[in-house]
Amino acid sequence: MATVLLENLKTNLTMLEMEPAGGGCFEITVDGEEIYSKLATGEFPDEAMILEKVQARVA
Repeated sequence: MATVLLENLKTNLTMLEMEPAGGGCFEITVDGEEIYSKLATGEFPDEAMILEKVQARVA
């Protein structure tokens, strides 16, 4: 996921931070706003969907 974001948004990102967690947690936030939560959906996110959501916020 991080590689996809970096490859596609490297000129639009000022920072990409990854924080290890346990318990099946996988959450993505942009500027403090949650855009995806695996805990809420029960599913790992689709990379294309996450890329689209992040692009909409940083482009």
